[in-house]
Amino acid sequence: MNERRDTAPALILAGGGHAHVEVLRRFGLQRPEGVRIVLVSPDSHSPYSGMIPGLIAGHYTWDDCHIDVRPLCDLAGAEFVSTRIVDIDPAARQVGCADGRSYRFDVLSLDVGSTPDLQSVPGAAEHTIPVKPVAPFLESWQHLVAGITREGAPRRLAVVGGGAGGVEVALAMRYRLGGSASADVPQIALVTTELMATHPRRVQALLERALIDHHVTLVRDCRVTKVTAGLVHGASGEPVPADLIVWATGASAPAWIRQSGLHVDARGFVAVNDHLQSTSHPFVFAAGDVATMTSGPLAKAGVFAVRQGPVLAGNLRRYLAAQPLLPFRPQRRFLSLMSTGGRHAVASWAGLGWQGRWVWRWKDRIDRTFMRTYHAASRADSRATRSR
Repeated sequence: MNERRDTAPALILAGGGHAHVEVLRRFGLQRPEGVRIVLVSPDSHSPYSGMIPGLIAGHYTWDDCHIDVRPLCDLAGAEFVSTRIVDIDPAARQVGCADGRSYRFDVLSLDVGSTPDLQSVPGAAEHTIPVKPVAPFLESWQHLVAGITREGAPRRLAVVGGGAGGVEVALAMRYRLGGSASADVPQIALVTTELMATHPRRVQALLERALIDHHVTLVRDCRVTKVTAGLVHGASGEPVPADLIVWATGASAPAWIRQSGLHVDARGFVAVNDHLQSTSHPFVFAAGDVATMTSGPLAKAGVFAVRQGPVLAGNLRRYLAAQPLLPFRPQRRFLSLMSTGGRHAVASWAGLGWQGRWVWRWKDRIDRTFMRTYHAASRADSRATRSR
């Protein structure tokens, strides 16, 4: 393994998630002086989770909901390394990568997200397609859409997971493949123990009605115990047959984080304080799904990763300059906007729920405004490059 060494302080950004995208944008506006910055990510384009159901449904293009991180790296004066981190040695301040290289760091920031928990259910890893990482899931989805009329194509689809991710994916798939109960279109089932458990009853009722209206079979009170080829098995009742099974339940952290020696929570996510700083290694920061705030764990929702971005950027800058850090104060209540396949959505906030096309337009405007910020930064870098 070849180790990279530089005399300038090295900041390694591991992962191209929502928080790190904002770190790069802010560093592009004002670069930290005398710091070598490296972004290590297997993908050069960061998906925006809020628009992925719309991409599945066909409302958006791939470019609409992906951020090219390379121009942002150029603006921030950062090196982009296309690989995946597989090992951290905090004592040596070194990360190891899947391509065999290693990088020394003075400060490390983790924003590598989470993936559905495939290990707790026998057969899930072998017989399902997880919704994360997003890139391979979208590739599998495009293959399915392209070949759906061919003989032997999947005719029975199952989505496991009754949270917002599972519900939105099931409804988006239903819309894209045809919204009828006809035998001519693939049948879709949503398998879950409880539908939208963390949301108010009205929101649960609205989304259950959306599933019914769009001919998605809801298999509730089903605790999945194992998955075999073509079958989802529950603790009780008959197995759910499926030619293709999408896994959208639970959340797990990469195994290498648990093995790193960093303090983690019971599920293996990095334990951080209010400054988004590791509780065991102050030169390590973490944000987004991979982090758990010890002062009060947050839902694994993209809204928090987005809001952590500015604080993370400021604290990385401050730590490198030996200045006091600022706390991240999460909002107690946050708005959830969930699409229901077509240009229709459900809003959930503070125990209340609304639905309608106007909610989808509201969500669409928020999402496009968010993406416009980063697309504009990318275009600014392109103009600067051409003028040099």
